[in-house]
Amino acid sequence: MPEPDEKEDLKRIKDKLLLNREMVWDHLDEKEKERVFIFAEGYKDFLNRAKTERETVEEVIRFADERGFKRVGAPLKKTKKIYRVNHHKVMAMGILGYKPIEEGIRIIASHTDSPRLDLKQNPLYQDVDLSLLKTHYYGGIKKYQWVSRSLALHGKIIKKDGAELCLKLGEDAAEPVFTIADLAPHLSRKAQYEKKLEDAVIGEKLNILAGSIPFPDKDTKDRIKLNVLKYLNDNFGLIEEDFVSAELELVPAEKARDIGWDKSLIGSYGQDDRVCVYTSMRAIGDMENPKHTLLALFLDKEEIGSEGNTSAKSRFLEAVVSDLLTLAGVTVNEAVIRRSLMNSKAISADVNCALDPDYQDVHEKMNAAKIGYGICITKFTGSRGKVGSSDASAEYVGWLRQIFNRKNIIWQTGELGKVDEGGGGTIAKFLASCGMDIIDCGVALLGMHSPFEVSSKADVYTTYRAYRAFLSEDL
Repeated sequence: MPEPDEKEDLKRIKDKLLLNREMVWDHLDEKEKERVFIFAEGYKDFLNRAKTERETVEEVIRFADERGFKRVGAPLKKTKKIYRVNHHKVMAMGILGYKPIEEGIRIIASHTDSPRLDLKQNPLYQDVDLSLLKTHYYGGIKKYQWVSRSLALHGKIIKKDGAELCLKLGEDAAEPVFTIADLAPHLSRKAQYEKKLEDAVIGEKLNILAGSIPFPDKDTKDRIKLNVLKYLNDNFGLIEEDFVSAELELVPAEKARDIGWDKSLIGSYGQDDRVCVYTSMRAIGDMENPKHTLLALFLDKEEIGSEGNTSAKSRFLEAVVSDLLTLAGVTVNEAVIRRSLMNSKAISADVNCALDPDYQDVHEKMNAAKIGYGICITKFTGSRGKVGSSDASAEYVGWLRQIFNRKNIIWQTGELGKVDEGGGGTIAKFLASCGMDIIDCGVALLGMHSPFEVSSKADVYTTYRAYRAFLSEDL
């Protein structure tokens, strides 16, 4: 049996040499725990108000205005803090540093979109004396999770005369909600039980119940549909053709809630990736007179591969860098923009899958993230041999690790499942194409891509602290 001195030597050796993953809660005193819970209340409120990409950008705009950021296009004299909005779905917040922009920008990029159900352009129809709405699911969702739950309708409609109408229906307790009826278990043996899970509920059957009262005239065709249209016209001035120029999304009607007797967890729709939107927004909002120029990007369309004019593949980033260069008094050209981006350091602020106690076999436990163990560093994503991945360099991972350690940030590493089991992608590879260093870094979630994702309040607060450290530290 080892002597006391030998035990002490062994402990010192273990502490020095072994990787020791620690829970955030073990490092918090009572005052720090109080800050964690206060921060979580602000985050839950944000989740409740920001259920679509448009609403998320509206919330970030409100925050930026409160923190003294000036919108590009307004008079920008005597300011170093700006923001730019693109197509109501993408936004950037920037702060000029005192070092030249060409020496590099500190960038945190998150995404504003989440998996959901979109209404089709011609959605409204009648069948078996019910009025229904046809949908198209957006992003990587499990279709069966969207049936038999209360849904709210959010979005914008451009009317025939060009007038705009913003809708948000189903969030207030007095408002109606929408739903997709599931098949009773008594009738499901062949229709669902004998099929693969992914085929038990098919996309074309994700149809929304919208009404059941008929138009009074019994000789009228499609009386239920017509009565719904009359309601929409009487209350909103809409006609059926207006659905063609609409972006309407069905999202869970539930509010963000505390989970567990100790209230240490948060359950909510849209935490992928609005948890990183909120924490990076708060982090850059706290910065004053930084050494490097700082940039927080809030991008769209990540959940469908970053396609389109509001995505990471668009030229929005170059436009924002051009704004910052102009604000700094630098003559803007493509060469200057390229140098500024190639010298930049970035975080792709996105979530990872936490180790699920009921499905541990899909994870490789030594490299899986866990709830409550701090911000998750994901060196690479992709699938089947890292295909589609941005794989961060050893130098960059080492640099970031030193920053987190110096600031006593509790961090962990993670990956998206076993080598031949999981996989996925983020916006990292699109920013990496500009030549900058970048790595995925965010909160680990349980139930990711579900209508009710779960995060740890400790991880959310730690991620905010980590983003602040990244924006302010220099080695």
